[in-house]
Amino acid sequence: MIFYCRPKILAASSESAKVLIPLKRRTKNHLGSMYFGALSVGADFTAGLLVLSSIKKNKSKAKLIFKDFKADFIRRATSDVTFICNDCNEAENAVLQNLRTHKRISFKLRVEAFCDNEIVAKFSLNTSIK
Repeated sequence: MIFYCRPKILAASSESAKVLIPLKRRTKNHLGSMYFGALSVGADFTAGLLVLSSIKKNKSKAKLIFKDFKADFIRRATSDVTFICNDCNEAENAVLQNLRTHKRISFKLRVEAFCDNEIVAKFSLNTSIK
């Protein structure tokens, strides 16, 4: 699904992740706006990128999974959408705690989606690493 949407990584570090999903035939619905499934893929990919960056930085062998997903769609996305996740502290703390305890750690990440400099959706992903 991720590669079907053709995301473009704009920035990826342990501080933040920024991803763009273009509005094209593959991601566009019958109303000309982005499918909510494509928006969900963007949120998933952006949050995962941030956590995986932190895992790699700390040389951890933790595996990542999303436990639940909450989405608030604010308005229709009628052009390319940029997804931003800045919850670096939550991801970093979870990875370090996992390295210390070797137990499953759950934490929430927030992702915001922007279209033409206006917010179109907010996502909350309950994330788990072990």
